[in-house]
Amino acid sequence: MRHATVTAASIAALLSLTFASTAAAPGQPAHRTLIAFQSDTELAAYLKKLARQRVRRAAEEPMADAAMAPPPPPSPAAGAETVVASGAAGPSITNNQEAGVDEGDIVKMHGRDTMVILRRGRLFTISLANGGMKPTDMIDAYPPGVNASSDWYDEMLVSGDRVIVIGYSYSRGGTQVNRFRISADGHLAFEDAYQLRSNDYYSSRNYASRLVGHTLVFYSPRYIGYGDPLDALPGLRKWNGNGDAPGWRRVGTAREVFQSPGIDAAQVDTVHTIMSCDLTAPQLACKATSVLGPGGRTFYVSSHAVYVWVTPWWSDARDGNKPSSLLYRLPLDGGAPSAVATRGAPVDQFSFREDGSTLSVLVRANSAGDVMWAPEHSAGAIALLRVSADEFGDGSREAARTDYRGLPSPRDSGDFHNRFVGNYILYGNGNGWGTPQDGTAELIAAPLTGGSVTTLTMAHGIDRIEVMGRDAMVVGSDQANVTFSTIDLGGRRPAEGSRYVLEGAAQAETRSHGFFYRPDADPDSGVLGLPVSMPANPAYRQLFDTSAAMTFLRRSDGQLSPLGQIAAHDAGAVDDHCVASCVDWYGNARPIFLGNRIFALMGYELVEGAIGRDRIHETGRVNYTRGGGRIAGD
Repeated sequence: MRHATVTAASIAALLSLTFASTAAAPGQPAHRTLIAFQSDTELAAYLKKLARQRVRRAAEEPMADAAMAPPPPPSPAAGAETVVASGAAGPSITNNQEAGVDEGDIVKMHGRDTMVILRRGRLFTISLANGGMKPTDMIDAYPPGVNASSDWYDEMLVSGDRVIVIGYSYSRGGTQVNRFRISADGHLAFEDAYQLRSNDYYSSRNYASRLVGHTLVFYSPRYIGYGDPLDALPGLRKWNGNGDAPGWRRVGTAREVFQSPGIDAAQVDTVHTIMSCDLTAPQLACKATSVLGPGGRTFYVSSHAVYVWVTPWWSDARDGNKPSSLLYRLPLDGGAPSAVATRGAPVDQFSFREDGSTLSVLVRANSAGDVMWAPEHSAGAIALLRVSADEFGDGSREAARTDYRGLPSPRDSGDFHNRFVGNYILYGNGNGWGTPQDGTAELIAAPLTGGSVTTLTMAHGIDRIEVMGRDAMVVGSDQANVTFSTIDLGGRRPAEGSRYVLEGAAQAETRSHGFFYRPDADPDSGVLGLPVSMPANPAYRQLFDTSAAMTFLRRSDGQLSPLGQIAAHDAGAVDDHCVASCVDWYGNARPIFLGNRIFALMGYELVEGAIGRDRIHETGRVNYTRGGGRIAGD
């Protein structure tokens, strides 16, 4: 399925580095930051005007490409996220994209002795004290007395003595923020719950929540309807415990809502909100910054700023050579937001990297960003955009044509994956969520600051690209095997290094958090883990099945060697009576490296392993549910 975001003429102009005369020349924008609305009256009038324009424009001339929503999920309801904020005292066990920016996940640490796990609408804790594994507590991940059958809680973080769960409720309509207290010995108690007015923020690749210090940062969209326009603005309400729905309390004023003149107003149909909340406050204290734009988007958080790239779902032949996308920058220090007009769109959060005052973004001609399943359906020409902080303003000016560098497209087709590793951007196509296919794939490595581009022919599809010390790891499957290939980036040109083939298997988690690499003192050596299915299954089975095993590899002196697998057990299943989040949208298996200890989380089992001379062997296993029985449906 194709997701058009700019006209063919526009992207061709971009990649040939020849702009039409209508494109604004680079220079100082009229304003260095975005201009906020001054009152609710002004904002409401503007939103009503946008609604009328969309209706009129659609009636006057059909779009060149019909507006396309993301492909439907394999279940009537899309996923949602659960956030548990992780504090500085707990070691990081998450494969985060940016240092200092934690990402919500299904497993976190509280201190050094308590593991917190979120699965199928419940929170669990396991004590790891004194080298053991002992289930401690379990609690629903939603408020007492709530009907959570239409809720999705899939992402968590831990901050201090609080666990924060963020999900999405279809029945109550909005993002759910649930806070729990966790004691030093791992016991959980519900504290309070809040609801943010929003639409579903699900992404098949991205995570909506981040934690910077003790500040929870999360993204949510709200589509502009044709009723009261102010209903699209962020609102928060606290759960009162008796089932009544209290009224919404606005978060912020019109002065925290921004619109750029650099984007076609007729394409604006969404309020994109970045909410930042102080997790240490007795009552959840949140601030909201909202920007207006079309519905396609990608959300990325660096240690300094939040970036939101917005792009329309469709193209209009009348747009000519105008840029149709916009890149917003929202500083984490509370500074004024800014923007720059852009072309094309990134595929997911891994299309971004901030280095000092320069932001690098890999863009494609046809991409709607990471909303829902859109990342699995990008296409078209490719370019690397490198834009400096000085070019951001009120968005009325376009990124300079010299900021774009046209790059080759892989000859093969499939789901597109990209990753910044060291001084390179690497990208290629893989199998996606379907059944793994045989065949080769091209991995393209482009240096960020110019120079020759290297194209490597891989013996497998490119389903995952990960950072591995100073080098990269590429994982891909064919119809029978999963292959791990190192990409050496320290030489004159990138080159494929060691390769290991695990026969009769496929990777069982496509999300980035399913992989973890623990470097030794020498970053070129270390141990990695990845969940696998055996035999190889279609990737969509990860939503319903528990991984068959966790495979571990060692990298030493640049060479990969197998350490073996820790297998899941299928016996003794019992019904978990699941009532919420009964599909594993964010996965159910993780390799966990905690100091010198190694664990494999697979469904409701936590298994510890130890590495001998050249193999990993199981040293302990626990089912962390109450009653000790394994839960059915995995």
